[in-house]
Amino acid sequence: MVNPESDSQERAQPRYFYGYVVVVASFFIIMVAFGLYGTYGIFFNPLLEEFGWNRATTSAAYSLSMTVHGVLAILMGSLNDRFGPRIVLTSCGLILGLGYLLMSQVNSLWNLYLFYGIIIGVGMSGIWIPLLSTVARWFNRRRSLMSGIVVSGGGIGSLIVSPSIGWLVSVYGWRTSYMIVGGIVLVVALIAAQFLKRDPQKVGQLPFGESRNPHLDQKPLPVVPSYSLREAVRTRRFWLAFLMFMCFGFCMVAIVVHIVPHAIDLGVPAVMAANILAIRGGMGILGSYLLGGLGDRIGNRKLFMLGFIMFIAALFWLMPASEMWMLYLFIVVYGLALGGMNASESPFVASLFGLRSHGMIYGIVGLGFTVGASIGPIVTGYIYDLTSSYQTAFILCVGFAVVGLALGCLLRPSKR
Repeated sequence: MVNPESDSQERAQPRYFYGYVVVVASFFIIMVAFGLYGTYGIFFNPLLEEFGWNRATTSAAYSLSMTVHGVLAILMGSLNDRFGPRIVLTSCGLILGLGYLLMSQVNSLWNLYLFYGIIIGVGMSGIWIPLLSTVARWFNRRRSLMSGIVVSGGGIGSLIVSPSIGWLVSVYGWRTSYMIVGGIVLVVALIAAQFLKRDPQKVGQLPFGESRNPHLDQKPLPVVPSYSLREAVRTRRFWLAFLMFMCFGFCMVAIVVHIVPHAIDLGVPAVMAANILAIRGGMGILGSYLLGGLGDRIGNRKLFMLGFIMFIAALFWLMPASEMWMLYLFIVVYGLALGGMNASESPFVASLFGLRSHGMIYGIVGLGFTVGASIGPIVTGYIYDLTSSYQTAFILCVGFAVVGLALGCLLRPSKR
């Protein structure tokens, strides 16, 4: 006679858990999409040299892309909640690859804004929120760790892609490099998207850490109230999180876009300057694993606060930095903070509002990140055009990090 409890335990812990396939597929999509998205700074100077645009104008294309990306991420999160990630990622992968292919044909400013700002922005809108929202549904335990593994794909992408793109641009030019980029995106994104499934119920499994027999569970998980979008936006916590993400976006993207031009201004060769982004990627990987796993233990709110403290320390170091080793030390601390904070975004939103409408809520909270990420590069470029220096912009980044830290102190989990 079969022991019901043994049978329940076997079903609760399948030998083949499909959630890990979802994590691997998501990892490769993030690696390619965000590894390449972070290389805009490498193409920055070639565009300036060929067309004679100023830095604010050229930065505006990235800011427009971030705006389109962030606004449409709300829709993509909703579509992911409803139809699942395979449809969303296949469609957006096609659009993203097309955008990069079209970038090789840029001949005017409106081309840059249309191809990079709009088309690539639309493609990127269906990457981050749907993938991390999907991973959150597959894992009740180890959610921050699994999110960290997926997010680390962006770091590994930067580690591999940034020096490769720097070499391609120096040897073949920026147009051919964009053609190669477009082809890579189409191949990887379209294949990996076919392995994605919305939640464990699609394959007859349960989320990791949950069993059909509650007596077999480990230490009980904290109960998180599950909010609808309408309920979430009426809470104070929602808007505090929105503003905190905005500060995070400003600090992160302003530096990502302008650190390579800043290094070149200091006399660093272009190929070596591109390596700064590669180091950021490597430290992002480490931060995703170490700090992402830490988020499971200390809580993701505290992890965000730690990240802002690291931002502040790194930016104060960057302002007087004038040698390559100093820039490397800056990017080590900065990259560690980025990795941990990126890994904690989706679990942080889930810990505040549950999984009922996670994709859409995460999309709207993430719009705060987009607002900051959109204004950060263009304001930084504008300050440089006015002063011929990034120092004032770096001070402004410190200010945003301080505000983000203060907002983190005010955030508290739901008591509903």
